[in-house]
Amino acid sequence: MTATIDPFHAIAISRAAHQLAAEGRSVIHMEFGQPSTGAPAAAIAEAHRILDSDGMGYWESSPLKARIARHYADSYGVPVDPEQVILTCGASPAFVLALSCLFAPGDRVAFARPGYVSYRNTVKALFLDPVEIGCGEAERFQITAAAIEALDPAPQGLILASPANPTGTIIAPDELAAIVAVCRRRGIRIISDEIYHGLSYGAAARSVLQDEPDALIVNSFSKYFSMAGWRLGWLVVPPALIDAARARMGNLFLTPPSLAQHAGLIAFDCRDELEGHIRTYATNRALLLDALPALGLRRIAPPDGAFYIYADIGHLTDDSMAFCMKLLMETGVTTAPGIDFDPIDGHRFMRFSFAVSTDRIEEALRRMTPWFAARG
Repeated sequence: MTATIDPFHAIAISRAAHQLAAEGRSVIHMEFGQPSTGAPAAAIAEAHRILDSDGMGYWESSPLKARIARHYADSYGVPVDPEQVILTCGASPAFVLALSCLFAPGDRVAFARPGYVSYRNTVKALFLDPVEIGCGEAERFQITAAAIEALDPAPQGLILASPANPTGTIIAPDELAAIVAVCRRRGIRIISDEIYHGLSYGAAARSVLQDEPDALIVNSFSKYFSMAGWRLGWLVVPPALIDAARARMGNLFLTPPSLAQHAGLIAFDCRDELEGHIRTYATNRALLLDALPALGLRRIAPPDGAFYIYADIGHLTDDSMAFCMKLLMETGVTTAPGIDFDPIDGHRFMRFSFAVSTDRIEEALRRMTPWFAARG
């Protein structure tokens, strides 16, 4: 019997948006967590050079692995051997590697609800048992040590995300240390999704590796580095799992794209350009936080990082999918329905991505203001 996987509803909305654009409608894309900017200029220049000089092929870049390892020393004060870095075709394969290295079919893996749609579905696809922990306003939409302590029986695994998707919330350092302590005592293995590290609007997010060297860390070039289409990510594994992770990567995915690896190495040192993107996101975030209450969206998750705002629309609808589709059809503004992130309460939430240019945010607000006003 095959696993039952739920659809990614934002994809259907995006498909409708692209159809509208093909018909000549003006569409603003705020449905996906992908920067509207491209890869750093120097990375693109390196890609052009490689295309003209290298036939490429299956390849794993030792310089890139070493550069990623140095990133953990420089940014978090954590020693990582380059051999602990498994280069992947984005973060999604990294999750498949991590889950399949640690767990057997039937094992229970916990994660926050709301949370990224693929946590639930990748866990289910691997015949693992998802354990969703409801997290609301009282917990700032984040997992707590108390919630992990209360799970009975203890799950075999835990997926953490800080900053989180869809909420942008960050787990405070003392709470993260407490979560690690509970997991260590109860024998719960941790996979930490750190794909939004580098995107914060206050204190920087702490890596789980600073508290738990045996954690598995997922990251990618898609968000901070603005390289979503290049399909390049990585998984950091403890030494004992290097062989298992490499075997899975080689058999399931071979290697990431060679061109992306060449560009990614250069992108690591394009910080001035990349930090400029964050300043744009900060401006966009401020615009939305100022404008959304006037639209009637006063209950939102605290967007500490990433580039999302998760808003309660329960006073307007009990069908977030239909609501987001209607918003698209009548204004051209594309958003994501909460049911992707929370199958229980997501019918009354929607997510805005502000990883677009500021003029797009301003235009989206001009279109949405009368539309929401008409709904009281």
